[in-house]
Amino acid sequence: MTEKLSKGFDALRLSRRAGLAAILASAVAVFGLTATATPSYAADKTIKVGIMSGEDEDVWRVVVAEAAKKGLTVEPVVFNDYTQPNEALERGEIDANAFQHKPYLDNQIKQHGYHIVIAGYTGIWPIGLYTKKYKTVAELPKGAAIGVPNDPSNEGRALLVLQHEGIIKLKDGTGILATVADIAENPKNVDIKELDAGIVGRSIDDLDAAVVNTDWALKAGLSAKDRIAQEQTNDNPYRNFIAVKQGSENEAWVKTLVASYQNDTVKAEFDKVYKGTGQSAY
Repeated sequence: MTEKLSKGFDALRLSRRAGLAAILASAVAVFGLTATATPSYAADKTIKVGIMSGEDEDVWRVVVAEAAKKGLTVEPVVFNDYTQPNEALERGEIDANAFQHKPYLDNQIKQHGYHIVIAGYTGIWPIGLYTKKYKTVAELPKGAAIGVPNDPSNEGRALLVLQHEGIIKLKDGTGILATVADIAENPKNVDIKELDAGIVGRSIDDLDAAVVNTDWALKAGLSAKDRIAQEQTNDNPYRNFIAVKQGSENEAWVKTLVASYQNDTVKAEFDKVYKGTGQSAY
């Protein structure tokens, strides 16, 4: 009887050990899978990024390829109007955008209450004074018609270029959101024409000169040979960036997206596409 009980207990102990071993093996297997699994952003969602039409589409084709190497699926969403990408981002129609500088975003937030923040810098396109009629700023005649962008941030930027070149003088304390109402001195009595940013460059033949954003200058067929002045790049507040909704800036996909832009492969394409008119800003 004692021998039978002893054998019974031995069998029970073996059964329990086998069960524990099986549980342990399962736990190790699960842990191993968890520890070695690589998160796939592509499996979660496609990241939609708002960009402007034109040359930036070529740059973002390379960004998309770089992101894919990191497991992130990126889909550029192309816009033709500066006001649309922030509105789309605020509504959640896209996940990020990449087209603007901080003075523009600040003004948009002031006007619309957007909850949008900077995730990582991309490039800077120094705004320039272009003309097809004169070789230097000094040649601009009295009463010259000079076009400037009419949106708040870029108009101030353009007027600062004209001030730097001695064409006008703004009131003391005027900031980057200057308007024609802030002009204190106009020794050549130039006629400032406020035009839409997308139109001012295309109107160059009807003007003596125009301050044009670089991307719109390229679209209008203007080149460095038509530029007689350019804003300074040192400590320039007009660096462009990738923007996202506030609260998502520290998410893994955002860091991956930024890294997919900020690399030598994308920089090479950027330099090729913009032909020196733009500069990497990170």
